[in-house]
This record gives sequence, C-alpha cells and structure tokens, in this order.
Amino acid sequence: MLKTTSHVLSIIPPMTQLNTPYPSTAYLTGFLRSRGVNAAQEDLALALVLALFSPQGLAQIRDVIAAIPVRDRTALVHGFFEHFDLYAGTIGPTVAFLQGQDSTLAHRICGRRFLPEGPRFDSLDVYVDPNDPDGGDPLGWAFGALGLQDRARHLATLYLNDVADVLRDAIDPRFEFVRYAESLAQAQPTFAPLAEALAAPSNLVDDTLHTLTLDALKRHQPKVVLLSVPFPGAVYAALRIAQSIKSYDPNIAICLGGGFVNTELRELKEPRLFDYVDYITLDSGEKPLLALLEHLDGKRSQQRLVRTFVRDTDTHTVRYINFMEADIPFEEWGTPTWDGLPLDQYLSLLDMLNPMHRLWSDGRWNKLTVAHGCYWKKCSFCDVTLDYISRYETASAATLVDRIEAIIAETGQTGFHFVDEAAPPKMLRALAEELLRRNVSISWWGNIRFEKSFTPELCQLLADSGCIAISGGLEVASDRLLKLMKKGVSVEQVARVTHGFTEAGILVHAYLMYGFPTQTVQDTVDALEYVRQLFEAGCIQSGFFHRFVCTVHSPVGQNPEEYGVTLQPLPEITFAKNDVGFHDPSGVDHAVLGEALNKALYNFMHGIAVDEDVRRWFSGRAPRTQVPHNFIARALAGSR
Repeated sequence: MLKTTSHVLSIIPPMTQLNTPYPSTAYLTGFLRSRGVNAAQEDLALALVLALFSPQGLAQIRDVIAAIPVRDRTALVHGFFEHFDLYAGTIGPTVAFLQGQDSTLAHRICGRRFLPEGPRFDSLDVYVDPNDPDGGDPLGWAFGALGLQDRARHLATLYLNDVADVLRDAIDPRFEFVRYAESLAQAQPTFAPLAEALAAPSNLVDDTLHTLTLDALKRHQPKVVLLSVPFPGAVYAALRIAQSIKSYDPNIAICLGGGFVNTELRELKEPRLFDYVDYITLDSGEKPLLALLEHLDGKRSQQRLVRTFVRDTDTHTVRYINFMEADIPFEEWGTPTWDGLPLDQYLSLLDMLNPMHRLWSDGRWNKLTVAHGCYWKKCSFCDVTLDYISRYETASAATLVDRIEAIIAETGQTGFHFVDEAAPPKMLRALAEELLRRNVSISWWGNIRFEKSFTPELCQLLADSGCIAISGGLEVASDRLLKLMKKGVSVEQVARVTHGFTEAGILVHAYLMYGFPTQTVQDTVDALEYVRQLFEAGCIQSGFFHRFVCTVHSPVGQNPEEYGVTLQPLPEITFAKNDVGFHDPSGVDHAVLGEALNKALYNFMHGIAVDEDVRRWFSGRAPRTQVPHNFIARALAGSR
C-alpha cells in the first residue's frame, strides 16, 4: 500500500450539476483513501451558487447594481432592483424548498403570488391550451392535478433562472448554471481568451469563489489540489480557483484533469497554462496520481510520471511524460465516497420538462460506473480513439453490488445513475441477478445500446432489479445512415428493444441526431416519421435531437473521405483541439430542419399530433415520407 504524507484535496469547480455531485472527485477520493492517502473533497460549484443565491448574496448583487446608472440597466435588472425586498424575502425559503427541507412551501409557490415572476415565467404561456377544460392551466399537461411538488419545483427553478439572468446582465455576462464561460475554453485554439479573462479585474462572482476557495484551503490545509474539469464550462472557474490557491500558498501543487482535459488538451503546447497549475494528467487519473504523489514525496523522478504534462523549467515549453506502467484495473478502483460533500444541500431543480432530462437535474443520484469504456466502440461519430471509450474493462457483479451497498450505507440514498458510455447487457444481467439475490433494493437508470441482447425477458429482469429508465442512441433513424455510422442496430431492432423496455415499465429516452454527413432532406423527413411511429406505438416516451458535431478523435474526423465530406482546415492550435468544421456537398440547411425536428419532438412527448403527417412541422415544402405508415407496427408484430 502506498504510504504518503501528501494531503490531497479534490475540487469540483463551477459549474457542473446542482442536484448531485459530479462523480470524479468521489471516485478519486475513494481510490486514494483505499491506497492510504489522506484525501478530501469539496464541491465549490454548489458552494458558489448557495453563496450567491442567498439573502446576503442578493444584497451584494443589489449593491453592484446600485452603482450602475439607471439608463444602463436592463429592464430585468431594473425590475430586480425595484422589487429587491420580494427577492430577498423569498430566496432563502425557495432554496430550502429545492433542497427538500420545506415541502409545504409548494402550496404558496403554486399559488403564483409568492415568487416574483420575471421573464423566465413567460415561457409558461406557450403551454396554455385554449381548449383545456381546466381553464387553460399552463402546467396541467405536464403535472396534472396531483403534481403539486413538481409544479412548485418547476416554478422555483424559473425563479432561480430569473435571478441568474440578473446576475448575468449586471455582473458577469458569462454566468450560467452549467455552461459557465464555456466559450472561453471549448475548442479554443489558443489560450488568449482565457488569459485575458483571468487577467481582468475580478467581479462579484470571482470574489465569492476566491473567498470560498480560501475557506476550503484553511479547513483542509492540502499539499496537493486536484481540479477536476469535466466540461469546458468549468475551465474558467477552475483556473480562478488555481489563482486563489497560488495567492494563498504557492507551494501547494495543483493538478488539472478531467473530461475536458482528456478530450481537448491532448496536444497541449501552451506554457501559460502552467502559470496556474503545475501538472496536467490525461485519462483515468488513478495511476497518474499515484505516480505524481510518489514524485512529490521524493520517491519517483519526474521522468517516471505517467500521462502527465509539465512545463520545462529551462526551456519554458510543455513536455508530455508517460513512463509506461500498467493502469489500475477497474476492479481495483475501490468504492467512490461522498464523504465531506454536503449531500443535504443539493438543489432538486426541474428546468426542462423532458421526462429523461428531468432525471439529470431532479433528485440526488449516486453516480456509479458498471464498466469502464465502451464494449462496442465502433460508432463513427464518437471519440472512439480516446481512453474513456476505447479501454473496456469490467468488474464482477459481486464487486459492483459491494460498492452499491457501501454507498447506500454512507449516503442513506438508494438512487443510482450508471454513467457508462453504454452499459453492457451481460454485465447488467449479472448485476440485476446479484441485486435480487442479495435482496438489495435500489432505483437505477443509465445508458445502453439498443441491441438485440435486450430481450423482453432481460428487460423485465432489469425492471425487477430497480431499473426505472434507460437512454440509448437511435441517432438518425435511417438504416442507411445507421450503417454508415457503424451503429450496429437497425430501426426495426430499436423498435423491438424499446418496446420490450416499455412493456417492462421502464421509461425509454432516445438520443437523436441530425446533420450527419450525406444526410438529405428526405432522410430527415423519413427519420422523423420513424420517430413519430415509435412514439405512436409507445416504444419511446422521451427524446432529444442533437446536431452532429465532427470531432478530431472520431472516425469521421480522422477519415472524412469515407463519409463523403471534407474537413475545414484548422488554425495553428496550442490549446484546445476537438471540434472541426466540415463541408458536406449535400448542401442541406440542417439548422432550419433542426427547428422542425425539435418542435415535432416536443409535441410528440406530450401526445400532440402523433398521428399526423410529419410534413406539418417543416416550414416550406418538404417531401412526402417514403416510410410505410405501419413500419413500426409491422416490426413489433413480427417480434411476437
């Protein structure tokens, strides 16, 4: 067992999620403790929101606004300033309600006379059905007569979004609950935009984060800080935290890692990033961190670091060091721990009314991985060359249920989100059988591939073990394009598998895609017809259309000629590299088609126009679908 004197603090920077901790620090903390390392964790994303969205935080926002000339204030900011007492008196109780601490407040919130209502509430008007027998209840279609708590959470979330808009208009135009300052980092070829932002005078958000960082450092007195950056929208705040750490104690070693780093910084050449952090590690952090801690304790030379970027002290250039050692097997990662995180303070938001998306933001879920990587790893739009996809490893069902039981004992909560790229059916069967054998009762959901291994019998077994929802990629619902994508499924197969899940009482969400290379308008219309029939047959209950983005790590990005497209030349890149533009000779305006697809899908999810011609959703002329009107019904009949 590794013995070290290093005290390691893992930090979740703003912004990730507000309803549950992002799992990276829980995994790293659990692993490091299993190896004898004194490790702790902090969620500064949650802490920042709770500090700003409090009576004291709103008072600080008001003081900033007071210094802004009235003529320069937006209508939203002016309205907040004029009605400040209403906001100050409701923010505390509303946050407590969203934390599950005061459920009775739902009655007042739903009465629509408690919360001040800004522009975000205007969105409710689009829900009103003039033929509604209940007199045009704007949320009746979504929550029904008995959904008091759900209604209140949605209204309270709109209220928080209004306040966030005030903060954005008056203080920090980059502020978002999820994509905070995302444009400064996402696919940015140079570090210049981030460097400029980090050198700018601090604002209230920056100052609040600085104070929270110093408080955390004083509590833990770490020798090493790990900044886990899963998304581009967490990079700016992570580096602001790094600035605060360096000002507090420049001897604290700072290591940057996480999904953004693993995806976009693989070819890093920018030495200025090391003005803020000392080390940057790639891919699964277990082995690189053990090597780094040994190095910091004088037990390993710098030349024996693993998958780590450093800045050369002599040349001031970036060096990548990767001493070849075997990775830590997934079976030996240990059990994630949420010890030290304030699990009772997370906010159960209800922003999007999409049935699956609400699971992402509503309720606190224990996040766990069934297997590392993807067992399929062939999809041409996916970053299949990266470690988190390409290296597939499993743990035994007994080990997984041991972890589940330990997490339940620690958190007292039995909801699990399996965060796999695509949970393998063989492992899910073994996991379900082990849960049932041990009589362990949980509720769980996760992502799968709609493959034929998911028989009706397996779907029922998963439901019996606690599965409440699954999501999977139908992508472009076209057999031609699914084959080009190397998806390994057909529309007919998807229909049968999703129907099996639905029959078992499991919510089914379909990831959908448009704008894939060579996709024509006819393909798009036909894909929407397939989706319509899947809703009509009750195979899926939820879905979301994503615009295809070509990345440099995907088969399309690496072999564009195989997909009939040419890539746009990239500028010289010293910082982030991921998205790449391409030219599709089909010339289709996918942006216009995307509006139609999302409008149709929104209505399908609410049972509207599911039996009507899909051409109604497209502006201008659209071709008649070439899909037989009973294609899905025939596919299901053939499976019986």
